[in-house]
Amino acid sequence: MITDNLFMARMKETLSDEEHVKAREAIMMHVRKVVPNALLVAVATGIYMFTQVFGEITDEGMSQFQILLSIKAFFGLWLGIRGFNQKFFKINPWMFTSHLFPFILVVIIILLSQIMYL
Repeated sequence: MITDNLFMARMKETLSDEEHVKAREAIMMHVRKVVPNALLVAVATGIYMFTQVFGEITDEGMSQFQILLSIKAFFGLWLGIRGFNQKFFKINPWMFTSHLFPFILVVIIILLSQIMYL
């Protein structure tokens, strides 16, 4: 996201305002085609992996790994439902309409992934 902003800022410096608008729209047209499909594939594979990796809950309760995996799954499913609604039903997100919150969730999921294997 930060690199995107830097790229767009540099692009704006080298192009006229009209060229910048056209170039940005051309890039966003491809992003809109690729990202929702990639998100759906990621969610589908995540659901499958969750069923394979979660394991059995013992009498002592869930392990730290299972707790972190559950949190990651919740965030991932939220992103997946949001993306599915946008892609297939053309429903705008019902809350958190900016891209900042989903980006933060992705960063949290990545950080949780790193913590899980310590």
